[in-house]
Amino acid sequence: MCIFARYSHYTLKLEYFIAKRLITAKDHKSSISAPIIKIAITAIALGMIMMLVSVATGIGLQEKIRQKVSAFNGHILISAYNDNNSDVSTSPISLHQNFYPTFKSVEGIQHVQAVACKAGIIRTESAFEGIIFKGVGKDYQTDYIQEYLISGRLPNLKSTLNDEVLISEYLTNRLGLKLGDKFITYFMKENSEGYNLRNFKIVGIYNSGFQEFDASYVIGDIRHVQRINKWQSDEVGSFEVFIDDFTKIQEKGQEVYQETSSTLDTKTIEEKFYYIFEWLKLFDFNIIVILMVMIAVATINMVVALLVLILERTQMIGILKSMGANNWSIRKVFLYNAAYLILRGLFWGNSIGIGMLLLQKYFGIIKLNPESYYVTEAPVSINFGYIVALNLGTIVLCLLVLLIPSYIITKISPSKSIRFE
Repeated sequence: MCIFARYSHYTLKLEYFIAKRLITAKDHKSSISAPIIKIAITAIALGMIMMLVSVATGIGLQEKIRQKVSAFNGHILISAYNDNNSDVSTSPISLHQNFYPTFKSVEGIQHVQAVACKAGIIRTESAFEGIIFKGVGKDYQTDYIQEYLISGRLPNLKSTLNDEVLISEYLTNRLGLKLGDKFITYFMKENSEGYNLRNFKIVGIYNSGFQEFDASYVIGDIRHVQRINKWQSDEVGSFEVFIDDFTKIQEKGQEVYQETSSTLDTKTIEEKFYYIFEWLKLFDFNIIVILMVMIAVATINMVVALLVLILERTQMIGILKSMGANNWSIRKVFLYNAAYLILRGLFWGNSIGIGMLLLQKYFGIIKLNPESYYVTEAPVSINFGYIVALNLGTIVLCLLVLLIPSYIITKISPSKSIRFE
């Protein structure tokens, strides 16, 4: 009995091996299944390409816009109640706060910097533009704006008061200015009687691609704003708070609010620029829809391919059943073959998709209109985590759905299928 059982075990393993080899080999010769198999593999590959591109560009655009908004405003703004809805500073705040220069009472705070903004008008011989002069001090974290610097350097904020400023490429083109030029800026006095005049020199030009900010912000020394507004040297317009994890911005915003004085107001950039972040949330919905459609298309194609394989191997299924193979064992043979086809499609899909994303990341082939998308080229975010998740999710969902068509194997009768030609 033991010898017979061992013989049956090895015989069945040999039959499964032969069945899998027959399925794989015949796919390339059959005039019926070969085109369908190729279509199924192509659908898997195209679906993976579309999913990778949609997720990478969607997340990339969200991250890039968040980065740009925070570069000019921080993540959380602390200001006087009079200025909480304004881009300019009208009510001074004392620099002596328990959260400055280090916010020790709230975890996850990366940096705090003091700023002051003043509205003004740049006038040249040929044009004039309204601007917001953003005064920053020695605590200004230059890493956020350094990325957008296209020529020159950042203003020297650590020496004595000087006339150096950083201006956008958008404004220099509009005003006919270039690196090294000097220009006059007019600032209205607080009582609206007359104006203050300042001469500035361009030492750096930036281009963030975010036209809403590029058309407004000129960055210079905060001491200019303090003198124009007749503030003390320890008075500023607001504080910009940067956090480590943007996903916790609402939570940290509440904690910062609880730890600040009752005379101060706090607002996250999600609240201040709600229209931008509400627009960004639409990308999450779009990504989910694309993922569902692509997986559905790939699954339908695999179901059709599996049904064709089963129908073409009806006689072989009958032979295996007559030799003692159970339904689940035969179904596994076809599911293994389906998994092989899925993996082939995923291989080509990942190779092409990741290749396209790398080309876009390093060469910026696809350009976008900054007036509509706030960026000049389509940004991509390549993350190993979501790539693995997309691949595993596609394999699992496809195989789970394929369990349904493979059930047809249980309905095949050995006596009838063996006689079938």
